Amino acid sequence: MKKHILLPTDFSDNAWSAIVYALKLFKDESCTIYFLHAANLHLSAMSTSSNTHLKTILDNAVTELLELKSMAETVNCNANHQFEIITSKDQLLEAIEMAVKTYQIDLVIMGTKGATGAQEFFFGSHTVHVLTHLNDCPILVVPDEFDFVPPKQLAFPTDYKHFFGAQELNHLKQFAALYDSKIRVVCILEDGTLTELEAYNKSQLDNYLMNYDHSFHFMPKYSKKTKEINDFIKALDIDLLVIFRYKHNMIERILKEPVIKKIGFQPLIPFLVIPNAPTKQ
Repeated sequence: MKKHILLPTDFSDNAWSAIVYALKLFKDESCTIYFLHAANLHLSAMSTSSNTHLKTILDNAVTELLELKSMAETVNCNANHQFEIITSKDQLLEAIEMAVKTYQIDLVIMGTKGATGAQEFFFGSHTVHVLTHLNDCPILVVPDEFDFVPPKQLAFPTDYKHFFGAQELNHLKQFAALYDSKIRVVCILEDGTLTELEAYNKSQLDNYLMNYDHSFHFMPKYSKKTKEINDFIKALDIDLLVIFRYKHNMIERILKEPVIKKIGFQPLIPFLVIPNAPTKQ
């Protein structure tokens, strides 16, 4: 089945890193890959803007997108990859939401920061905004200059407080199937032991993943969730982190930590966020 991949770009090196990762990740898959540029990334600081000026910016964006498309076609060796370009005068989130609906996008892939991001702000404000507000599509965030590694080890952190239905896990299973990956379910223990409900949720998760290579792991509770995450990434040699976004879960707590607000979160590996929304059939 053909995949539809959306790659937002501000033409920064970080955005190109995400594009290269995407091309390698889906090197054996049939894909239509859309390059999206949202002009309001540059207009947001302006109080007024004439239609003529907006047209100039959009025309320039088309030129750069066509150059980007040409570069991708040059470095890409998969004849089953088709490239398209999209420009939008909207803000980034609105542009992505419109593209997801219009082009039936299966996955959004973007970098951790853009061309205007401060050097010390590893997890850019535009990326955080998309991560916390896009509800209709999973998002894969790629660290700057990350060298592609086949995602053979997927980490899936959960506290077992949330019950995962079979359909809800479809995106995780699809990623695992790409490279016959092992799913490592990691629980950060809050109280030392699982409650009866948490144990039930764990057993159901085990049933739903029965046809996939998977294992269960436990880690002690730390004061900072970012410390926990990076420790098990290193300890288990994880290639890709998969987090489900639903109210009051780990991703929400991570983004609210003071360290995120001050200097940002620097992920060590690609970071897939799956929103708690109906999965496409």
